[in-house]
Amino acid sequence: MKIPISKPYLGTQEQQAVVEVLASGWVVQGPRVAEFERRFAAYTGAPFAVATTSCTTALHLALVASGIGPGDEVIVPAFTWVATANVVESLGAEPVFVDIELETFNLEVSQIEAAIGPCTKALLPVSLFGHSAPMDAVMAIAARHHLKVVEDDACALGAWYGERHAGTLADIGCFSFHPRKAITTGEGGMLITGDEKTAVLARSLRDHGASTSDLARHLGARSYILPEFKVVGFNYRMTDLQGAVGVVQMERLGRILEHRTRLARRYDEALAGLGWLQPPRQEPGCRHGYQSYVCLFQPEQPGLDNLARLHARRNALMDDLEARGIATRPGTHAVHMLDYYHQKYRIKPEDCPNAYLADHLTITLPLYTQMTPAEQDYVIAALRQWSG
Repeated sequence: MKIPISKPYLGTQEQQAVVEVLASGWVVQGPRVAEFERRFAAYTGAPFAVATTSCTTALHLALVASGIGPGDEVIVPAFTWVATANVVESLGAEPVFVDIELETFNLEVSQIEAAIGPCTKALLPVSLFGHSAPMDAVMAIAARHHLKVVEDDACALGAWYGERHAGTLADIGCFSFHPRKAITTGEGGMLITGDEKTAVLARSLRDHGASTSDLARHLGARSYILPEFKVVGFNYRMTDLQGAVGVVQMERLGRILEHRTRLARRYDEALAGLGWLQPPRQEPGCRHGYQSYVCLFQPEQPGLDNLARLHARRNALMDDLEARGIATRPGTHAVHMLDYYHQKYRIKPEDCPNAYLADHLTITLPLYTQMTPAEQDYVIAALRQWSG
């Protein structure tokens, strides 16, 4: 049996939607993207949604719209996908890394204020793997220090913090539609915000800085008149091919999230007796979106002193599962220890020890909407049989 780590949930409806776009002759950003944006805004409760080519480009637009530039500092969790830090670095700003909690893998709130300095302009919390960051505390700190908050919600579609969807408490939230996410457009992203001026600016920035979109010009009078360009922008436009897929995926979203949650609960129950594996935690008042089912390998209390030995054992487990046809992955990176950031900023593992532990000891189990009980039972049995 071969069990992939993930699998996009696509069918004939998505195929037909793409065919219809091809037949229309309008394949660039257009009416299907606009409809996708409307549906996404309605689901999350955000007043405005702006589609982009990826979550990375959404984050880039969000930071540009927030005024981040050379010499500024942005606080970033040390355990996240490298794009979170890269967008800060690409603007000439400096990512300042803070450590995480090992229970949720999200940033440790108690460390934020110590990292704030005179050049700090924004906080960039990550709602990792589908669990919301602790946004009440983050927003309170931001208010005290007059900081912008951009939430990296790449994994967080279907994640709720109290009665609010992830991304709606921050000034701006940014989502991903990569194939490993709950819904996919192949590649793609979405920026949400409650501020109309931010949304208008983001729409302009994604389209080279144009004052009006191609579709709006095409539908209006004197369509031959080119737009004005009052800001320097980028080409971060989602195509209508992707937008059409996104519209269908939004129709499937409720069923997708329901099934992923059911699979996660089944893992929770079946693996509860394995003392060496900490399953994902859901904090009170939060609803997990389960973009991934990420566990912590901890046959003993992990620390920097025993990490090398535990890491070798975790890898032995992953090797054993791979030999059985079961794909796994680490959770994500300790970004502060990736070569570029480690060398440029002279960062040491002990500067963010929990992130370093998570980098070496997390294991992501297969989870996807089409996963059958037999497939999941096969994974569970392999874990229960492991004796390494």
